[in-house]
Amino acid sequence: MPPRLRKLIGTVLIIILVLVYALVATTVAAALLGASPWYIHLLYFAATGLLWILPAMLIIKWMEKPEKPREE
Repeated sequence: MPPRLRKLIGTVLIIILVLVYALVATTVAAALLGASPWYIHLLYFAATGLLWILPAMLIIKWMEKPEKPREE
């Protein structure tokens, strides 16, 4: 796969990941943390704010993988 196409696909995947992850994280927070103290909210949003980086790192690693040389 050409590097430019891989980067385009990876960029679209990261955008979708961030949107879906943010919707899920806020929905879970609204459903479960309504009556929780402020420090539970802080811990939850700090953890979920950093957790999306792990799948994004995998996508970026895939995007930056060098192209295999063609064997002729």
